[in-house]
Amino acid sequence: MSSASSPGVRLPGTRLLAASAAVAAAGAAGLAWSAYVEPRTFRIRRHTLRILPAGSAPVTILHLSDLHLAKGQEFRSDFVRSLADLRPDLVVNTGDNFGGDTLPEVLHALDPLLDVPGAFVFGSNDYWGPTRKNPARYLRKHTTRNEDKSKHPTLPAAELAEEFQARGWKRLDNAQAAVEVNGVPFDLSGLGDAHMDADRIDETRPSFGAGPHHGDGAVRIGVTHAPYSRTLEAFAAAGAQLVLAGHTHGGQIRVPFWGAPVTNCDLDRTRARGLFPYRRMQVNVSAGLGYSPYSPVRFACLPEVSLLRLVPQR
Repeated sequence: MSSASSPGVRLPGTRLLAASAAVAAAGAAGLAWSAYVEPRTFRIRRHTLRILPAGSAPVTILHLSDLHLAKGQEFRSDFVRSLADLRPDLVVNTGDNFGGDTLPEVLHALDPLLDVPGAFVFGSNDYWGPTRKNPARYLRKHTTRNEDKSKHPTLPAAELAEEFQARGWKRLDNAQAAVEVNGVPFDLSGLGDAHMDADRIDETRPSFGAGPHHGDGAVRIGVTHAPYSRTLEAFAAAGAQLVLAGHTHGGQIRVPFWGAPVTNCDLDRTRARGLFPYRRMQVNVSAGLGYSPYSPVRFACLPEVSLLRLVPQR
């Protein structure tokens, strides 16, 4: 009697091989999507906020963050340059511009926006270049503050700040500034990057309406790179109406229908990106535009900028 299988009968091993091949194909497709397609699929997240004084003209704020621009990433630079076509009234940059020693590339990308009134803070990757790490570290609950970094920055942060300020942008790292846009006065108060303990809350406690500020009647906006709870509490105590931050990358790799596994700070994972209420203010956390060259993927988390249209209160 022959021991050969009958035609049309699939052995368990054959089914296992087919299933393995399908899983491998899906994995390859997912990797191709997250490494090549999604990082080039930019989104403009739009919100309308009723926080201006009655009778004010609308003001549009372009909030961009976490550019992480490396050499050879013209696709990201071209998108940033195109944002000038949105004709924002005010640009707020919440840091992590560099993806290496790329000062000329960053300035080229932002050049059209530097003609618009603006303000900025820096993140750790404006001072120090990215380092190779175990990707699993990002999934731990404890964040990476107090890393052993050189006292001297390895990236041209000072030169970048000088170029921004020469074009009229206000630096807000532990500082305040006042601007007027479309006839609307704004009080801006900033904190340094809490992820590297550069926020000086006790020394430069956020405040509005003091010193060079417009005072009563101005729109109060807080600006920082990493939205740690202590920075949000400080802005809330100062009376901020809106806070702008980045750093989280929106989780960078999100689980569909569930969200971000981590935020890389102590913010709840459900607030990894987008606009949400906090105390008596609104907070906009940008998922950002880029990634570390050592984690060059985004999944279910499109790179983004925010376009916030401020209109008068009812």
